[in-house]
Amino acid sequence: MTLNSATPKSDFLRIITERGYMHQATNFEGLDAAAGETCLPAYIGFDCTADSLHVGSLVQIMMLRILQQTGHKPIVLMGGGTTKVGDPSGKDTQRPLLSDHDIEQNKNGIRQVFEKYLKFGDGPSDAIMVDNAEWLDQLEYISFLRNYGMHFSINRMLAMDSVKLRLDREQPMSFLEFNYSILQAYDFMELRRRYGCVLQMGGSDQWGNIVTGVDLTRRVDSQEVFGLTSPLITTASGAKMGKSAQGAIWLNKDKLPVWDFWQFWRNTEDGDIGRFLRLFTELPLDEIARLEALQGSEINDAKIILANEATGLCHSKDEALEAASTAAKAFSEGGTTEGLPEVSISSPDLSVIDALKAAEFAASNGEARRLIRGGGARLNDAQIQDEEQMLSAADFNDQGKAKISSGKKRHVLLSLN
Repeated sequence: MTLNSATPKSDFLRIITERGYMHQATNFEGLDAAAGETCLPAYIGFDCTADSLHVGSLVQIMMLRILQQTGHKPIVLMGGGTTKVGDPSGKDTQRPLLSDHDIEQNKNGIRQVFEKYLKFGDGPSDAIMVDNAEWLDQLEYISFLRNYGMHFSINRMLAMDSVKLRLDREQPMSFLEFNYSILQAYDFMELRRRYGCVLQMGGSDQWGNIVTGVDLTRRVDSQEVFGLTSPLITTASGAKMGKSAQGAIWLNKDKLPVWDFWQFWRNTEDGDIGRFLRLFTELPLDEIARLEALQGSEINDAKIILANEATGLCHSKDEALEAASTAAKAFSEGGTTEGLPEVSISSPDLSVIDALKAAEFAASNGEARRLIRGGGARLNDAQIQDEEQMLSAADFNDQGKAKISSGKKRHVLLSLN
């Protein structure tokens, strides 16, 4: 598939192309024409493998938001059914199988994310959320194979990246996982039948599954539908987007404090500033061009704006500003500790090694010792020099709190409970 070099006519494709969301599309010109003529129902699927999404899903969420802002209808498909199978894309081993109860709990947590980004309701462009368990749980195996199995080529399925890469590495793939692309293709056809959905979007690793759904809908219903993918996002240094030294950057505040979410964006690599501003904020492109041209220490201003804007969308503008204010004060020597994330401990008699691990600044004793030897560990803004140092009651203020830091930008309060 080759993208049309001309500027798209529809607002939707123009914006996602300008801001860097576009990777591949089936029949780009046809999709552009359809998006310019009518309210376009489009969907992205999200399996319920955890009780929150993380930053790695934000590109897809922002695409749904842009879709709605340009007059089209987002369909958020929850994978209550496909989660029971497990998407093999990008995985070396089969995902753990979850119980129906766990899937339902995860689904409830994920719902909270979308309420921040989309307007749900009954209007033509209002978003809806549906669960593919509604139809997948009702399928009768023999009937399903008889009606749809003939439309899937084993040769083509074996050539899909999600299958081929696993087999090339000689890592086993279960028949259960092998069925995933068939069920995702069926989802697309079912959504077209139920809701008039004509576009599926996803990350570039979903291209094979999306094209399979386009093909199935054409073969069975003689209807043209479209597929569109976004590039998989890595940082300038090649790291996978959505991960940090402390783990996944979750979008729900009960999984990750707002301050930590803000700090993740504040720590963006210099080479990613412009790209991340285009993808994860709604700032005008000319303002982004100005910010990414900043040099030297001024680039920190752009990082703070990125953190404020991304946090404001995911949580709230007030919480973003509070995090920015807390960071500005905490990063100076002797600054206030109000608003910093807290970790509860039961006793003040704690080694600095255990304190650093409790704050999740180190995953092991050795990592904590290396942090101390490198001069990056601080207690109440004083550098920790003795690896055998013990905390005591004198290190805690009247409120029972002590500030422990890793470098100049990461701070946690140890709180006596």
